[in-house]
This record gives sequence, C-alpha cells and structure tokens, in this order.
Amino acid sequence: MSLTKLFSEHPQSVGESYSQHFAAAWSFGSRMIVAGSACMLHGVFPFLFVKTGSSTVRHLHDAMITHRTRAKAAPEWADMGAHI
Repeated sequence: MSLTKLFSEHPQSVGESYSQHFAAAWSFGSRMIVAGSACMLHGVFPFLFVKTGSSTVRHLHDAMITHRTRAKAAPEWADMGAHI
C-alpha cells in the first residue's frame, strides 16, 4: 500500500480530506482527554463534574454518528451499528 493511500483512505471513506480529518480527530481527542480527566477527578471528589463524562459522550456521539452528513460511514463504523 502506498504512503499516500495510508494517509488518505480512511479520511476519504468518511468524506473528509486529510486536514479535515486531522482537525476533527484532534478536536474529539482533546475533548475526550478533558472529559476523562474530569471523570477521574469525579471518582475522587464525587461532587465535582457530576455530568461531564456522560454529556461529553452524548455530544461526541451526536457529532460523530447521529448527525453525520457523509455519504457513507467508514466500514468499521458500519460494523458497529452506526447509522447515518
């Protein structure tokens, strides 16, 4: 497999360019890191960040799956029951 194809195949399968996919992945990843940190703090201090983890998961699911406007989901999402 060519190097170009390695970097373009998946982004194209979800209707994005490499740079669009890069930005989306970094946005999602940074939100997950922040929410994960909040969840860990919630474990120690149960009165903090009571809804942060669950609301972040719902928001990311909506952005990635429920409101996807791509022509088709990537094969790995289709296998997991994703709906466009």
